[in-house]
Parts: sequence; structure tokens; C-alpha cells
Amino acid sequence: MIQEVLVVEGKMDVVAIDKAVDADCIITGGFALHKKTLDDIEKAYKKRGIIILTDPDSAGERIRKFLAKRFPEAKHAFVPVEDATANNDIGIEQAKPDAIRSALAKVRTHHIEPTATFTGADLIRAGISGGADASKRRAKLGAALGLGFANAKTFLKRLNHYGVTREEFEAAVNKLPPSQREGDREAVEGVSEVGRDETIRRAVEGEAKQHE
Repeated sequence: MIQEVLVVEGKMDVVAIDKAVDADCIITGGFALHKKTLDDIEKAYKKRGIIILTDPDSAGERIRKFLAKRFPEAKHAFVPVEDATANNDIGIEQAKPDAIRSALAKVRTHHIEPTATFTGADLIRAGISGGADASKRRAKLGAALGLGFANAKTFLKRLNHYGVTREEFEAAVNKLPPSQREGDREAVEGVSEVGRDETIRRAVEGEAKQHE
């Protein structure tokens, strides 16, 4: 049995998890999070630890952020969107056992004080921001690093909040399919420092708006 208690959104999520691993779960009931539910989560957090495993959509992300602030030492697991999509629905309940086990094998701890290891320039050089195939590459990289899918702005925050090392990042990027990374690198490095910062800002923020 997994030591930590898994925090999920719905009853059918528990059904999917039971097919993958032996674990206790607490259901949030969406964003309702009644006092008793929060009390149950707090007890599990203090006694066994918790792993937040919400749906890979905007609602799931809001719940995750709320719980991360309330329980700063909680662990986080992310099932990639493509692995949690079926029957015209997105959710943990749609994920196959292998996808759930893979996500739980890559749990991360959210750090309230983020590092400054990565910048927007790293995303552009890696071809995961600003390019035609950036979204697909970012999804693959998120799956490899256990960060899930997110727009460029949120992905950058996750890199710096969830303790990803430079070595992990580079190793995962090098395993991605070929892309226009050389062109992206030249676009970033072939301009002045001020122009480069502006290029990066526009690429990251512009992509974030496309996914809002």
C-alpha cells in the first residue's frame, strides 16, 4: 500500500486508482471542499502525508493550487492530459492503470519559495514555447518530468516550484523528437539583451493567453 493518502476529485477517480494501486483516497467533491473534507485531509497530511492527484484541467489546477497553499509539504502527481482523456471527458477516472502508476512514480513536492533555475529563455531554447510544435513538446516533457501539461507560463512556474534540476531538464529535453530548436536558439541569442528579454516575455505570455 502507498504510505500517503491520495487526494482526488470524485468517486470514479477512486475506482480508477483502485485498478492501478493499493491506496487510501480522500475525495474533494470538486472545489466544494467542505470543512469535514479539509479536516480529513489535514489529519492524513499530518499522520501519513498526502499526494494531490487532481484532474489535468483548469478546475483541477485551481483545487491543486488551493491545497498546495494550505498543505505546503504535500506531494503532487500529474497524469498527462492525453492519458486522462477518453469518452469526451478529461479526468483521472479516464486514466488507465499504467498512466496512474507512472504519475505516482514521479511525485513532486511543491516549494513555496521557488528556485530561479529556469527562465523563459530555457523554454524557447528547448522548443517548448513559441514554436509551432511547442505545445506537443511541452506535453511530452511534462509527462517525462512528472509535471503534467500546462501553458508555457504555468509550466515555467512548475519547473521552479517542484524542484526540477537542470540535469533532469536537459536529459528529458534531449529525448524529445527533433524540432526547430536550433532556430529557436538563434532567435533568442541573435538579438540584444533587451530585445531578447522582450522576445521571451512575448512568447511565454502570448502562449499563456492562448490556453487561458
